[in-house]
Amino acid sequence: MSVFLIADIKVTDDGWVGEYAANVHRLVEKHGGKYLSRSGNIETLEGADKDSTLIALLEFPNRQAVDDFAQDPDYAPYGRARQAGSVSNFHLIDDTDIAGTISYLPAG
Repeated sequence: MSVFLIADIKVTDDGWVGEYAANVHRLVEKHGGKYLSRSGNIETLEGADKDSTLIALLEFPNRQAVDDFAQDPDYAPYGRARQAGSVSNFHLIDDTDIAGTISYLPAG
């Protein structure tokens, strides 16, 4: 079952961004994931504006792949740098339909 990682980030010190952007996508791919979007073009259509600098949407084949990515020793220095230079909120969702009425999604 595919899972989607939503990374909602407010950069507070951009010293980490270049190295992270240049290298982390390879680690995501190593664990079977891929970026669907990594953008700072954020427009709030409904609700209160957030002060996010960027939002990334990633797809992984399963939860274990996300855990393996997050715990990869090669990711650790990038993760620490991101945490030190941002306020990061990561959300994980699966590919189910909670109402069970969308034919191409499994019922959740």
